[in-house]
Amino acid sequence: MAEIEKVDYWRWTESNWRNPEIADVTGCLLTAGVDIGSTSTQAVVLADGVPFVYSNMRTGNNSPDSAINAMNWALKDTGLKTEDIEYTIGTGYGRVNVPFSNKNVTEITCHARGANYIYGPTIRTILDMGGQDCKAIHCDEKGAVTSFMMNDKCAAGTGRGMEVIANLLAVRVEDIGELSFKVDEEPDPVSSTCVIFAKSEATKLMREGWTKEKVLAAYCHAMALRVVRLLERNGMEPDFAITGGIAKNMGVVKRIERIMNVKALEPTMDTQIAGAVGAALIAKDLVEKKRAKA
Repeated sequence: MAEIEKVDYWRWTESNWRNPEIADVTGCLLTAGVDIGSTSTQAVVLADGVPFVYSNMRTGNNSPDSAINAMNWALKDTGLKTEDIEYTIGTGYGRVNVPFSNKNVTEITCHARGANYIYGPTIRTILDMGGQDCKAIHCDEKGAVTSFMMNDKCAAGTGRGMEVIANLLAVRVEDIGELSFKVDEEPDPVSSTCVIFAKSEATKLMREGWTKEKVLAAYCHAMALRVVRLLERNGMEPDFAITGGIAKNMGVVKRIERIMNVKALEPTMDTQIAGAVGAALIAKDLVEKKRAKA
């Protein structure tokens, strides 16, 4: 009997990137940020404050190995080694487990600084939608945090919750946003209290004859409502932007925009690397301050 291929619909596309405009980093100040999240890990290397390389991959079951693998993939074919980087900062929930870091900084601080770089100095409200939590952050024109609120009680309204639904409905996680708009009218949201309840409700709706598209619309609607409540509690100040993997899901983003009557800024780079970019920028600041005192 032929084996049936197992498809993991939750698996999003991992990536690495090298800046085509930087041919040689000899003499450049190289700093790095490594963001170990619950579901994804990013490593970013800056050359004189400009992104040179980065990687974005799935977090494994071992944080130190995840950090090493991400950095090795980012540096692949550059001729550089980890020890060539002058200063590295670890961030994310696994920040204390980056074996080659010089310092660790909270992901809230790093995401604010990274979002400031990605979206520009006008940004004031950031929604970071991660694998296991969501954060509403206010920052100033330099990307310094002025206030924040966090919701980490349940995976509903996070990347992991979306992965569970993708696997349940046998839909590629990267296709969810587009499919969720292929409905005649917006359905009521599924349960947004717990991902287990949402999964149970989605299964029930499928048995009642709902299409996958309608279930996805109901789930994206629920996710949007959940994070909107977080934004409302922390207050919305323009300009507004979203970081993290869910920022790539238009099914959630467009519904947040509609509910709050706002327009999120368009990103200039991968939204998942915001934390690592911020960490690398903070590393650059620390090196330059140390040099100025010398």
